[in-house]
Amino acid sequence: MPAYAIAHLQEASPHPETAEYIERITATFEPFGGHFLVHATQHEVMEGDWPGHVVVIAFPGMDEARAWWDSSAYRAIAPLRSRHIEGDVILVPGIPEGYDPAVTARALRESLSAR
Repeated sequence: MPAYAIAHLQEASPHPETAEYIERITATFEPFGGHFLVHATQHEVMEGDWPGHVVVIAFPGMDEARAWWDSSAYRAIAPLRSRHIEGDVILVPGIPEGYDPAVTARALRESLSAR
């Protein structure tokens, strides 16, 4: 099942370390089967408030996503970003093939009726 690293990064002033981070990050996740799905694009806020930028990196699974995050290669460059850009980063598993949201809705309805 695929997994994703999702970052919501706040606006920041340009800095040479940020450019270095961007130049080096791909080499840190490729050994774990990672690749960008969203990077350096503008998003359209349809509801609520979502300032800053969104980054999404896909991995074959949660094990690979965690291994990338914990890798010495990524840990070495992470401060180049975090010193200059505030943000939130999560690792999240994708859904299995054949996922049916009706099953989730049914479980929700059952939990509500059990109250």
